[in-house]
Amino acid sequence: MNWLDLISAVLGLTCVVLAGRNSKYNFWVGYLYTAALFFLFLKNNLVACLLLQPVSLGINILGHYRWTHPKEEDRSSEDDKSLKVTMLSWTERALAILSVVIIAALWGLLLDRLFPADPHPYLDCCLTVLILVAQFLSAMKKWDCWIAWMVVNVVQFTLYICVGSYFMAGVSALYLVNGIISLRKWMSLYRKKA
Repeated sequence: MNWLDLISAVLGLTCVVLAGRNSKYNFWVGYLYTAALFFLFLKNNLVACLLLQPVSLGINILGHYRWTHPKEEDRSSEDDKSLKVTMLSWTERALAILSVVIIAALWGLLLDRLFPADPHPYLDCCLTVLILVAQFLSAMKKWDCWIAWMVVNVVQFTLYICVGSYFMAGVSALYLVNGIISLRKWMSLYRKKA
């Protein structure tokens, strides 16, 4: 473990705990977390995860705006300046899963050919696409984001074990616990239209 692992872990855990508790302040921590992850992935030579960070920053900005500037029909019943929690339809869920599988497979093939230094290109790409989907669903305040995040946590745990980053694997386990708690919290918000 090094300082970059520790800083990334603290920022990441803070960000997801705040998001799981429906706090818009998660985005401010998310900006710092994105920068820390960029350098962490650069250090570990995880190219797809590294390339994710500028996109992740864009989704974070979109989510920050969306959570704090909802359209009238999307406003929370508890706070008219906040976005309410909603769910994907079954068709949208199927499309999200199909997109992850196809994009991760194609990107993994490309990454394997262009960046042979990546030790696990398909796992790296699967994780990257899953994170993008989970992050986008979070930005849109979809309950389903927590299921996607829990899948991300399992894949991250595996990837970190494969590259020998055992501290970050432990952090992924903590993310998984937060995901379970947040899934329940957001279900409560969904039912209250909050």
